[in-house]
Amino acid sequence: MSASRRGLRRVWPWLLLLGAALLLGLVLANRVVERAAVGRLYSSTRDVPARKVALVLGTSPSAYGRPNLYYTARMDAAAALYRAGKVQDFILSGDNSTRFYDEPSAMKRDLMARGIPAARLYLDDAGFRTLDSVVRAQKIFGQSSFVVVSQHFHNERAIFLARRRGLDVVGYDAADVTGAGGLKTQVRELLARASAVLDVTLLNAQPKFLGDGIKIR
Repeated sequence: MSASRRGLRRVWPWLLLLGAALLLGLVLANRVVERAAVGRLYSSTRDVPARKVALVLGTSPSAYGRPNLYYTARMDAAAALYRAGKVQDFILSGDNSTRFYDEPSAMKRDLMARGIPAARLYLDDAGFRTLDSVVRAQKIFGQSSFVVVSQHFHNERAIFLARRRGLDVVGYDAADVTGAGGLKTQVRELLARASAVLDVTLLNAQPKFLGDGIKIR
């Protein structure tokens, strides 16, 4: 037997052990995130507890040259909450890292087109990731109790992060996306959940930017 094959036989059990540990970590992180959101997610505006403010989590308005169904569903969900009288104001939190890419302004435009007054829409230009959006809702916009608006899987993670900060948050689930695109997002979500658990349990992660407070009238 060659030296390389002998080396591989010695390393192989450790690789299997590492793979099993990573898989277990993903499963446990997923379970922790799911449990944090139990009893706090709603799919009907009738059942959502009323709050003054909703935090709408951003994503790209388009994907591969076509409308992003995740984005469209979130805008529809936010407008439904407003029409149902469940929220009065909105924090539109997303990525505006360059002048060529501006999620919050796109959300403002599209929610105004759905009948929400501009005065009810507050832009958070530094919502680069879910943790940033949740923490900034508290630290910049002064909100400790709000409705988060995104798809079910994303709301679970946002609620987990919010509850670790002591915030009273519920989620209103926008319509999900099925098919190959939805499956890809679900797989990516498993990694995002592991990262979220690490951020709050070991890394004490903070938003990339904070800044001056913005008062919601």
